[in-house]
Amino acid sequence: MTDTLAQGSAVTKAAPDTMAWDSGLRRLMMIYLPLGCFVLILLFPFYWMAITSFKPNAELMNYRDNNPFWISSPTLAHIKHLLFNTAYPHWLKTTMLVAIGSTTLSLIASTLAAYAIERLRFRGSPYVGLGIYLAYLVPPSILFIPLATVVVQFGLFDSPLALILVYPTFLVPFCTWLLIGYFKSIPYELEECALVDGATRLQILRRITLPLAVPGLISAGIFSFTLSWNEFIYALAFIQSGANKTVPVAILTELVTGDVYQWGALMAGSLLGSLPVAIFYSLFVDYYVSSLTGAVKE
Repeated sequence: MTDTLAQGSAVTKAAPDTMAWDSGLRRLMMIYLPLGCFVLILLFPFYWMAITSFKPNAELMNYRDNNPFWISSPTLAHIKHLLFNTAYPHWLKTTMLVAIGSTTLSLIASTLAAYAIERLRFRGSPYVGLGIYLAYLVPPSILFIPLATVVVQFGLFDSPLALILVYPTFLVPFCTWLLIGYFKSIPYELEECALVDGATRLQILRRITLPLAVPGLISAGIFSFTLSWNEFIYALAFIQSGANKTVPVAILTELVTGDVYQWGALMAGSLLGSLPVAIFYSLFVDYYVSSLTGAVKE
């Protein structure tokens, strides 16, 4: 009897250890390993750009005698060449101007459109919202030819203003859909009380709806800024002079001469060009996720 109880207690003591090991192994296989693979795949391009930016040309061109994943003799020559021997600072300034301008126009237009579709309740408003979102699905490779004709007719070819006016064509549809979903999460009773008190629709939008929709506006702004910053097809088609090019187009067209690729300067330009977007995402990622979930739930 005593032996049986001793064996039972031993099994009881061993069971939690087995369960803990099994739970730890399951957690490793189901959470940490996939998460580690995801982070590795996500961050490896940035790591590759970083090490290529600081590698001398001797290491870049000779992988047989040098480790391709490490730097033996770091150098700032590529970054110095990019900043002082090219028009990269001007490209960066132009890209920032275009991104901020198109984002501002898109937020104004999409806010008014989303509020009208969601709150004014006119006939056919759901179909209008659906049509606006379907317009976002049209590929830019189809639209840039007729848009180029319009840009030339208005005398805006080879001007950053052309990009500021063209980018909202693909920014407004998605931002409108996003803000429609976020406006649905705001109680309509608040606006009804304001209407009873004599407030106009513009006053309600400015004093009630917009302050409550700040996370959605931030999310739409981040989305618009990111797409404007990274856009390539329209910037390549509508801008010809090297001085007015944006960063994504300039580093590919101005840093490649014939069949010679300046890999160090290319990667340095890509790395520096991705930093503003990464900083914006890191600062407002919570607002971005919360507004997206609110839009999807509705």
